[in-house]
Amino acid sequence: MSNFLSSAIKQFRYYKDLGEKTFEQIPEEKLFWKCTEESNSIATIVKHLHGNMMSRWSDFLTTDGEKEWRKRDAEFDNDIASRKELLFKWNEGWDCLFNAITPLTDTDLTKEIYIRNMGHTVLEAINRQLTHYPYHIGQIVFIGKMVANNNWNSLSIAKGASKTYNKEKFAKPKRKEHFTDDL
Repeated sequence: MSNFLSSAIKQFRYYKDLGEKTFEQIPEEKLFWKCTEESNSIATIVKHLHGNMMSRWSDFLTTDGEKEWRKRDAEFDNDIASRKELLFKWNEGWDCLFNAITPLTDTDLTKEIYIRNMGHTVLEAINRQLTHYPYHIGQIVFIGKMVANNNWNSLSIAKGASKTYNKEKFAKPKRKEHFTDDL
């Protein structure tokens, strides 16, 4: 597998993990909390990600990424009722993505696919989602930090810990690896 595909899969897994580490810190009822009527809850964001992933990655190389059966506007009317249902949709969406990209080859990267009749190379389509999903997972993490408040466990370098973190990193020899290999 190419370096790009391997890296993309690792990036997707990293962001999936960030979402899951956030869910673990949030009481079930807070998965549905919204800071304003116009904002989205964690559950609503998960529903949107699920809809996008199922549409984009189902029959990835052969059909338009915006499926006729997708009801995007309805993704923002949350009807997820439990943590169990949220995790089911979360995992179903990610499974669809990983099942679509894991078997890809370098040759596939230059193939053309369509999203709303707009041509993308497979590489461009992957990059498109590698920016879209982290945008929403950042929202999930931000909401998680708000609702967990002082009980939040940092998902990256904790405040005030940069010097120690960097010291540990620079104590290791120079190496070539993906940054997620060291987490």
